Amino acid sequence: MSQQQYPCAGCGAGVEFAPGTTVLRCPYCGHETALVPTGRPVREHAYAEFVSLPRKPVASLGAHVFTCQKCGAQTETEAISDRCQFCGAAMVADVAATGQVVPEAVLPFVVDRAGVRQALRGWVASRWFAPSGLKRVTEAESAASTYLPHWTYDARTVSRYRGQRGEHYWVTESYTETVNGQSQTRTRQVRRTRWHAASGTVERDFDDILVAATGHVSGEHLDELAPWPLADADGYRPEYLAGHQSLRYDVEPEAGFATAKSRMAPVIERDCRRDIGGDEQRVESVETDYRDVGFKLMLLPVWIACYLYAGRTYNVLVNGRTAEVAGERPYSKVKIASAVLAAVLVVAAVVLLFSVNR
Repeated sequence: MSQQQYPCAGCGAGVEFAPGTTVLRCPYCGHETALVPTGRPVREHAYAEFVSLPRKPVASLGAHVFTCQKCGAQTETEAISDRCQFCGAAMVADVAATGQVVPEAVLPFVVDRAGVRQALRGWVASRWFAPSGLKRVTEAESAASTYLPHWTYDARTVSRYRGQRGEHYWVTESYTETVNGQSQTRTRQVRRTRWHAASGTVERDFDDILVAATGHVSGEHLDELAPWPLADADGYRPEYLAGHQSLRYDVEPEAGFATAKSRMAPVIERDCRRDIGGDEQRVESVETDYRDVGFKLMLLPVWIACYLYAGRTYNVLVNGRTAEVAGERPYSKVKIASAVLAAVLVVAAVVLLFSVNR
């Protein structure tokens, strides 16, 4: 496996990309090497051209085998960047030699370990009925800085719809009711809806529909980390990965595009309803053409922390740019029982006080 390592000019140890900076920093002697801007633009690739090309599917790929240039040890991993398990040196794969889609962009880490600790403290403090042991997750020492692969898709959509437009009108309705034992006839206004057939065409341009390209992390939790400042992404350069783990994508671009379509669909339906107009709308069918589809693979920064409670492992994610936190949490049965008991005692005290004062 072709790979890259970045030795420190001061002591020879492996340097790492320092979150929130534009330098590679040695974790031992503190020597810094500035990253010179490359001026490489972030580009979209034509999806139609890509799907016509032969390529090696992820399912057929084995793990990468890194050979550490510092100590000579070999590390087997499915990540495209990792650390030597023996000396801790940062290792980054040459992604161009993998036969897979090469990342086009990377959103570098800004939140460092101290920022993760602060974010986790706030998150833990807001968790009701969390066990006291959950506070240990705020230490953040076990948190791993990881770049997670994502696909982004652009498309011009033209959608032809069929449906119905509902228009409200009012009618006077008579009804009978009994008042003081006597039957009386009254009237009231009742709203009805008159439906008319409707059809038409709507168009919309979508930009950077984001789809996770890994199944190793909960998609629901990744969605909770949004929004991402994608406009701040830089053209891919392996130096940003030094000292941080980076996962290889395992969701193929075709599967990602299917997910992207499902995320475009509700927006397109809202456009159809708006075009139908009226007081109510029914959308019966929508046929969409996707034109000028572009895509790219980009790496987004996430801190991943694990927490063990009652024999179960919980994952907590922190957005490496915004410090937004999402993840699983356990509940303390003792705290819940105490809260229920306290509520019961309060109700009992109020009832007793009311009974005494009667």
